[in-house]
Amino acid sequence: MKKLKYIILISLIASSSCSEFLVQEPDKQVSITEQFSTKEGVDQTINGLYKSMESLISGKYFFYADLIAGNLSFTPNKTDYIIEVPPGISIEQVYNFQDIESESDYEATYTSCYSVINEANLIIEKTAELDFLSNEEKDQIKAEALSARALGHYLVSLLYAQNYNFTPDASHLGIVYNTRTLIAGIDYPSRLEMAATYQLMKTDLEEALDLFTQNQALDYGPAYSYFNTITTQALFARIALQMNEWQTAYDYADLVIKNSGIMLMEKDSLVPQWEKPEDPVSEIILEFSAPRTSDVGTVSSSVAAEYYSYTSGSIYNEFVASSDLLNLYETGDVRGQLFLQKLLKTSIEGIISEEVYYFTKKFQDQAGTSFIRLSEMYLIRAEALARIGTDDISALSDLNVIRQRAGISALPDATDLLEEIFLERRRELTFEGHLLFDIARYKKDIVRGADCISSTCNLSYPSDFYILPIPASSVTLNENIKQNEGYY
Repeated sequence: MKKLKYIILISLIASSSCSEFLVQEPDKQVSITEQFSTKEGVDQTINGLYKSMESLISGKYFFYADLIAGNLSFTPNKTDYIIEVPPGISIEQVYNFQDIESESDYEATYTSCYSVINEANLIIEKTAELDFLSNEEKDQIKAEALSARALGHYLVSLLYAQNYNFTPDASHLGIVYNTRTLIAGIDYPSRLEMAATYQLMKTDLEEALDLFTQNQALDYGPAYSYFNTITTQALFARIALQMNEWQTAYDYADLVIKNSGIMLMEKDSLVPQWEKPEDPVSEIILEFSAPRTSDVGTVSSSVAAEYYSYTSGSIYNEFVASSDLLNLYETGDVRGQLFLQKLLKTSIEGIISEEVYYFTKKFQDQAGTSFIRLSEMYLIRAEALARIGTDDISALSDLNVIRQRAGISALPDATDLLEEIFLERRRELTFEGHLLFDIARYKKDIVRGADCISSTCNLSYPSDFYILPIPASSVTLNENIKQNEGYY
């Protein structure tokens, strides 16, 4: 029989503070039983799970939705100053909507998602058996692992399954949903329908929320870097919105806004706070930071900065704001100040000149990976209310809270309310990994303007290429996994 690629041999390093679920050399291997034989070993596995999530989300996943949908453009090559798709990142296929299953640009992302899921399942299963953990400790560990499992599956669904309302009853293909560790050569799961996929996410998140205690599983590091009641409610709100369950999205966004104790940044502090990468902005709900150790707590060292940062005219990274995005900011919008305007040598038809590029200030230096902020909860609550259609006044109020915080005028009425919320999400949440998934939820076309250098700049909805091909290695090794349409 065929074997699943994402079922991996699990080997843990007992001496590492951020143990990773990777195959190691024989002399460094420890058994799973040994790893879970002490509290220290359990802590290492939990720490390793968070590190795996940070690595996954801070990597190529982080810029995907902004790049594909048109928020990003490229900086010039540092050698010949020509603007091109960066050759060192392996994104040319997806940028051109020509990714192929046999050599997918995002194969490692797919594998990493299921590695996170497998780690979470192992933690859930093994910690339930441990006598040296109290029931409260077991509940907290399980709650955090269930949230991680739901997140892992959610990321897979965004990248590899069409949006929830692609079919009227969400009967189109979703993803493989693993609720237990899999055994190589024995388990060959199939993809579920999208409706069933979401139901399992809900089940995981609801159980997690029932289990959370007042203490995080690891006794070091800030609460915003771990799953807890607030961060999981916020994640639930986001997932429910993407899955078109408007009332659930509203309920959880409302709970976070009212009960988290987190406040929106003031207009005057919005730009200065983003300019201090050593600290997350004050309205952060969930940020993935790495590494963590019991000695130093949390140290931000995100990959995200490696894609967006500017150091000098000869040291800069690949992505800047597109003109499509920049043109969305009104005069007086303080978010227009969240860009570093820098001159870079650029070759245009063989003539080298200095041109202006706009780097985001959100992820400079060693900024952590901001994943959920309070402003998103206001926009989720606004959209959910607008979709439900019974309280456009409150929906408009939430939208205007974000507009006025940015220094632009409140909208006087709810005309084109959903469209205004869409545009506000694009302005507010840019560079934070949302745009493509918003476009899919709204069933909009992908339109990339003057900065687009792809062979295919636009896609009309619906299209097979709003999602990626499942890597051929996984399809070949599991005969029960069906490939996405358009990638045969």
